[in-house]
Formats: sequence, C-alpha cells, structure tokens
Amino acid sequence: MKYLIVGLGNIGDEYANTRHNIGFMVLDAFAEASNLVFKDERYGAIAEGRVKNKEFILLKPNTYMNLSGNAVRYWANKEKIDVDHIFVVVDDLSLPFGKIRIKGSGSAGGHNGLKNIQELLGTEKYARLKFGIGNDFPKGKQVDFVLGEFSEEDKAAMPERKKIAADALVSFMLQGLDITMNQYNNK
Repeated sequence: MKYLIVGLGNIGDEYANTRHNIGFMVLDAFAEASNLVFKDERYGAIAEGRVKNKEFILLKPNTYMNLSGNAVRYWANKEKIDVDHIFVVVDDLSLPFGKIRIKGSGSAGGHNGLKNIQELLGTEKYARLKFGIGNDFPKGKQVDFVLGEFSEEDKAAMPERKKIAADALVSFMLQGLDITMNQYNNK
C-alpha cells in the first residue's frame, strides 16, 4: 500500500517563505522529522519513506501552483497509487492561521492548484489538508497577502502548527481519512 502526499507551493527563493507555500513547509517539516531528504525528480522534489507497513512518497511539485496536477497525475500513475491514497496539503484563506480542515472531496474553492489537480485526475474525490493562512488583507490585495510572508506572531507558532499537520499525514496513512478528520479537524 503506497501513498502520495503532496504539498502545494511555488518553486524559487522569492516564494520560499510565503503563505502560498505552506504545503511545501509542512512536507519539509515531516521529512526533517523523519530524516528524509528530497531529491529532484521529474515534475518535482520527492522523498520516499515508510510509516509502519505503509510506503509513501512526499511530492513538492516544481510545476508552479497552477499546474500542480501534472506532477500529481504523473507520480500517481508512475507509482500506481489510487486516488484514495492521495493527500494534498494546501493553504486556505477561509481558515484562521494554523487551523486545519481535512476533507475527502469537494470543490477547489477558488484555489488554482486544486483546480488543476481535479481537472487532471478527473475527480474531486481525493483527500486534502487545508492549512489556514488567515485573511487579514485589504480588499483587492489577496494576491499580495497570499504571496507575502507570515507575520512574526505566525512564524513563532509555525513549528507547532506544522507538527500537528505532519501528524495528520501519518494518521491518514495509518488510520484512514475518517479517523484523521475526527482527530485533526479544527485542531
């Protein structure tokens, strides 16, 4: 049983610490805690590991956010991973900073990375962990906010919040979606 855990973000130093890259940040924290190293491969950086008897691939697409589906589809097909074993970590404006909401399906909610994944997988039925980035921005400044860095207060809380998100990834692989939703939603 193999899992594909995808963190969404944009490549490049100018995006490294932005709110939109929280998917990359969560996967980096998970990899570091598991002593895994990412290596550049086709369509992204990957790290492979095991949790008990579950194999997984961590994927940080290098396709930029709006084309993330190319990487997800490629690795799911290459590794013969069913859509119910895909878990996508993504930023969410509708949640307060650090709050987590896990869903097993649903619309893209205006998120271009999720839109592309759904389009290329041909389904909305894949798990996603939405990591709240808040929405404290003036009207018309959403792009600047999403592509901006976290506040100092948010940065201070980030290690704990990333650990909780990483723990949810392990729970998904070991206990399944329903139990993980019950344990981690709004945590």
